[in-house]
Amino acid sequence: MHHSIEVEDLHFSYPDGHVALNGATLSVAPGEKVALLGPNGAGKSTLILHLNGILKPTSGRVHVAGIDVPNCSKSELAKVRAAVGLVFQQPDDQLFSPTVFDDVAFGPIYQGLPESEVRARVRDALAAVKMSDYVDRVSHHLSVGQKKRIAIATVLSMKPDLLVLDEPTAGLDPRGRRELMHLLHELPQTMLISTHDLAMVRELLPRTIVMEGGRVVANGPTNEILADEVLLHAHGLEKP
Repeated sequence: MHHSIEVEDLHFSYPDGHVALNGATLSVAPGEKVALLGPNGAGKSTLILHLNGILKPTSGRVHVAGIDVPNCSKSELAKVRAAVGLVFQQPDDQLFSPTVFDDVAFGPIYQGLPESEVRARVRDALAAVKMSDYVDRVSHHLSVGQKKRIAIATVLSMKPDLLVLDEPTAGLDPRGRRELMHLLHELPQTMLISTHDLAMVRELLPRTIVMEGGRVVANGPTNEILADEVLLHAHGLEKP
């Protein structure tokens, strides 16, 4: 079976010697929506940064959309980065242009698309996150929830097959959280979502992977993982 993400025996150490990944193995099939749980320092964010080649492993395999990411050519890496929409925890890390239009258009322009296609991509991406009326606004004047939607639009404009989100509901008020969950539920892309929001996981993500110490310690149906209080407690998680 072809997997959108295939990670096998992944090891990674930072230059200071800190071991962040210690044999992580997981896969995500096309169309799946999967949660990635674990305490702070479990290796979740480091794993995510391997999925589009920002980090290169010490050893192990990372295949995304059928491409061997650590050993791929520049042209293949460009394909991986177009296929994987990476949404960081802090939207300000992704929003740096004068207007919302410019932020959402940045990826398609970088891809060398003609102006008419760029405008169509921006229009469609903003419509998908229900932010069409904000096209001429200044991104930094928006609320946290609005910024998160625009950050998602900046990756949707690249037409990714796969969305990888790091703590998407962090910092949102209840209404913003509910709206974002509804948006993620409606989007058709394969998703891997790193989060501490177990109530969102229960409602939105049918399968859950738990990491600790740089490796996968549990992997299964969300309802089974979240019902296992001993497992959750052992890995710094609380039953929702």
